[in-house]
Amino acid sequence: MPEHAIITKGTCFALFAYNVGLSINLTDAERRIIAGTERGRLRHKTRAPQYFEYRPAPLRLVQEGSVFDVSQYQASPTVEAMVYDFGAVTITYRFPIDGPFARLLDLSESLYENEQLLAESRTRVEQLLQALGPAVERPAIAQEVEDYIIFSIESHMPERPPLWMSNETDLAHILRAERVPLSDQEVVDAVACRISFGQEDAAVIDWHSAVLFGKEMDDVRAVLEFANVELLEMRMLDEQLDRALDEGYEALSRKPRLLSLPGSHEKDTTHIAQLQVDSALLFERVTNTLKLLGDQYLARVYRLVSQRFHLEAWDASILRKLQTLESIYGKMSDRAGTRRMEVLEWIIIILITLSIAIPFLPIGAGH
Repeated sequence: MPEHAIITKGTCFALFAYNVGLSINLTDAERRIIAGTERGRLRHKTRAPQYFEYRPAPLRLVQEGSVFDVSQYQASPTVEAMVYDFGAVTITYRFPIDGPFARLLDLSESLYENEQLLAESRTRVEQLLQALGPAVERPAIAQEVEDYIIFSIESHMPERPPLWMSNETDLAHILRAERVPLSDQEVVDAVACRISFGQEDAAVIDWHSAVLFGKEMDDVRAVLEFANVELLEMRMLDEQLDRALDEGYEALSRKPRLLSLPGSHEKDTTHIAQLQVDSALLFERVTNTLKLLGDQYLARVYRLVSQRFHLEAWDASILRKLQTLESIYGKMSDRAGTRRMEVLEWIIIILITLSIAIPFLPIGAGH
């Protein structure tokens, strides 16, 4: 890459995704926070059917933020929050970028697990959760956070050759936030997920960050943002299912008491069933929120970022655990049913014994 490569216009987006509850009523949330809100929409690079949208559309909030510096770059005074119906919130900070392209490595390193932004974004989520109030079902901010960095470069000098074709090594360093020399294999892996719609644009996607080249890349950025939220929800759901399986195994291996009251086994069965339903509903909401069948280019972008985030592996793991939880629930239901039948059989035996014994007892002899 020429050392004099200069970014003339660009923006760095720092995303922080949080899980704040089981679900969010977006209509109620919009009524509670009216000022500065709009429903999220995707702008299409080409003509696309109307059904290529969020279902339902997330709620976009623009808030006033404090101005601070990160590695010689100053944050914009506004902060964007995106609220999703499946209980997720994304806080986005913007950093206008210009100057030498190589200087982006400093910014990438500084934004990697940045403690200041992590603390500031969590504070904003806490304030937002208070403002939403009853619109959030089972409100609780999870400890897990999924951050992602998107560098969007609209123009640069010189225009030829394009930056993404000039030197893949420098681009790999920015994507991985690594200053140490990278091996050829690491460079190839870092820039492997690249896609272009036209000759003047490109998107290079990695697990820590992505670099977008070209104008009107908001649609690609929106897909990346949603994939980052989906990754967070898949991680949360996987951990939730792990806990549910542990509780299910414990309940299933617990030896029943000899004398137990009717319905004493229903509590465990109902609890496992609730965990199963909550997990299945969350999985369906997340995976069906963004419809990508109408725009083939954005669908390919989504497949590419899914490959980089290993979302298919997360999906397979979650489906397998849901099936295991279903199996545990079935066995617990069968055991509870068997226990009820045993109790009924003992009741019948006792009644038959009493009906036979009563005529021979002194109390029944006079009758």
